[in-house]
Amino acid sequence: MNMSRSEFRKNVATVMAGATGAQALPLLAAPLLTRMCTPADIGTFSVWLGVVAVASIVATLRFEAAMVLDHGKRQQRLCFGVVGYCASLLAVALTASLVLARLAGVPALEAMPWFGLLTVGPATWLTATTQTTLAFAASHKLFDKAAKAKVLAAATIAVTQLALLYAGLEGAALLAGQLIGLGAGLCAARLLVSPPAARLRLTLSEAQRGYLVKHRAFWRYSLPSSLLNTLVGQLPLFMIGFHHGALAAGLFALTQRVLNAPIALLAASVLDVFKRQAVHEFQAAGHCRDIYRATFKTLLLLGIGPALVLGLFSPQLFSWVFGPEWRPAGELARILAPLCFLNFVASPLSYVFFVAGQQKVELLWQVALFAMTAAVFMAPLSLHGSLLGYAVGRSLLYVAYLAMSYRYAGGTRLAAPL
Repeated sequence: MNMSRSEFRKNVATVMAGATGAQALPLLAAPLLTRMCTPADIGTFSVWLGVVAVASIVATLRFEAAMVLDHGKRQQRLCFGVVGYCASLLAVALTASLVLARLAGVPALEAMPWFGLLTVGPATWLTATTQTTLAFAASHKLFDKAAKAKVLAAATIAVTQLALLYAGLEGAALLAGQLIGLGAGLCAARLLVSPPAARLRLTLSEAQRGYLVKHRAFWRYSLPSSLLNTLVGQLPLFMIGFHHGALAAGLFALTQRVLNAPIALLAASVLDVFKRQAVHEFQAAGHCRDIYRATFKTLLLLGIGPALVLGLFSPQLFSWVFGPEWRPAGELARILAPLCFLNFVASPLSYVFFVAGQQKVELLWQVALFAMTAAVFMAPLSLHGSLLGYAVGRSLLYVAYLAMSYRYAGGTRLAAPL
């Protein structure tokens, strides 16, 4: 197992190097974005991005997680075919539905620009296909190539958004830059890792339908669980906008963007490596306790420093980096710093629930998290009071989540996949 841990650390270092590079330019660009965009622009973009995030989970049926577990050539080709079919169907249906709803005068869509409505579908398809391609890379230990694709995508998004803002596109620049960056990242990923070509048809083939049945636990339990998790992430933004106005929503959107950066890249990089190592260890030894402990320690060391800095100095940092008008966002970041740390640690380790066949347990946890979040933000509290209640409630749930994941990492398989 020592060799396994050594390989794990080497792979994490490789993926983290790419993730750090992918994050460097967007972080440098963020102070410029906040000075070239209004909080309302960032709020609108964040809502659009949230819709894309939710829709892309539906588009993959969470089969990108199955890619690592079932990594035979034929099975992976089937996976790409199923995801390609579902993503294409959803993209068309989603675009048509949003356009029809806007024409029908649905109030919730009247504030969204037409460009945003028409690009939700293409962005969903690009995101779902990219996620599946990167999962293919992780299943074959092509971490360096996946990292290069992420760097290119992140750099293209940042540069394009700034260029389009400078050209005067205003809020639409953020959406257009995201689309261009997603396209560049997907092209780079496919060129670098050479995944199987998806065979798209008007209907699923018999083999593809068999793949759906074989991995039904993912769309039965992992899909609704991931949907709830993503909705929980977006619900505070929606509720803050509803109760406290667009300015507060814009401030919170920037707070989320800054706090989620290490989770989206660094923790995700650890997850890419942990997936493969955990599956291998579980199959070989009947448990993945060793790699779990190594991952847990790595995440603690990576996360404790930034969490302390945010908890102590975030108002001053936000004011200095993003401009004085963004200091209130730093106050929100200070409240959420401990929760951000626990989320950073728990997110990669969640894959244990898939390895041990405990998707149903994770779904129940996500239901509890969603119920807690909805209850807190529906209560008649101030903005800071709502965020404090949310941070405390979610932190307690994360402690229980880590305890359960460690239990399932130890011993023989506790439950067969459903």
